[in-house]
Amino acid sequence: QLQLVESGGGLVQTGGSLRLSCAASGSTLDAYAIGWFRQAPGKEREGVACMSGGNTNYTNYRDAVKGRFTISRDNAKNTVYLQMNSLKHEDTAIYYCAAAYGCPGYPGDVFDYWGQGTQVTGSS
Repeated sequence: QLQLVESGGGLVQTGGSLRLSCAASGSTLDAYAIGWFRQAPGKEREGVACMSGGNTNYTNYRDAVKGRFTISRDNAKNTVYLQMNSLKHEDTAIYYCAAAYGCPGYPGDVFDYWGQGTQVTGSS
């Protein structure tokens, strides 16, 4: 069964950068769409970015992170990344990666596999 583990979170000054990793085991990631989600205290979980699977690698981002965040994957390492630049205080949240057969709004967009999350804190 597919298992996901996030890493790379931490405390960073606003304007700084972090790269989150989502490492998979139990199955290969290349067939899956991988989404990054976040949940801030007192707020609902929201989608941040998604990359389609099956070697199509289409990407989409929520408006608030467009131009600052980049999702990518390295199938040889069975890992997906989220590069976060120009971090803002409002990016503070627990970030989760998850796997499905389609990105939100597309066929197969049921995210059945989730990591445990990694905390990102942007300090002003």
